[in-house]
Amino acid sequence: MSFDLDEAILGRRSVRGFLRRPVPRAVLEEVLSLAQHAPSNCNVQPWRVYIASGQTADGLRAALVDAVKAGEPARMETPIDDFFGTYRQKQIACAVELYGNMGVERGDRAGRFDANLRNFEFFDAPHVAYVCMSKRFGIGVALDVGMYVQTLMLAMHSRGIGSCAQASLRAYPALVAEHLDIPEDEQILCGLSFGYEDPDVPANQTRQPRDPISRNVFFRGDLD
Repeated sequence: MSFDLDEAILGRRSVRGFLRRPVPRAVLEEVLSLAQHAPSNCNVQPWRVYIASGQTADGLRAALVDAVKAGEPARMETPIDDFFGTYRQKQIACAVELYGNMGVERGDRAGRFDANLRNFEFFDAPHVAYVCMSKRFGIGVALDVGMYVQTLMLAMHSRGIGSCAQASLRAYPALVAEHLDIPEDEQILCGLSFGYEDPDVPANQTRQPRDPISRNVFFRGDLD
């Protein structure tokens, strides 16, 4: 069976509402095997991926939700990205579109809290993956791991599996490490909730635009 790369790139998006139906192990191993072909410097394949399903996922989900509700401060191992200027404008526009589909008004603090909590509920996904790398690595290897995550999400989409990469799931690394037995010398780069999309979830109506390449790509020199 062949799959359409263009469709996977154009069709993939962040899914924020899942059915509780699990992905079969054979399908999951297939997409993970494809993602293993992502490029990396010197072919070191630095990504380490911890996938929670079933009772393990439910236990972690409950622990994270309890931490957020208890007001425990986030303890991310790396700084939160500081969006500024036009990047900040895009961040706000993204939130307006998403919260609008969820029926959350700007001044609705309780609604915004609940919307944020959905991240730690994995949007009801039956699976969550935590993507890590050694703490000895820096931005170059993080770039390799990012390419792995993109390859994995495209492979998932091509087989009807929705996903959402989440920086928010870095918030409580010690708690996650305890539940998933992540070694002390590894750091969490992101979480990835995944499964089969629930089309009835309002958040899944969200569609985000892309800029023309002229906003991001700058040609230098002659080109026919």
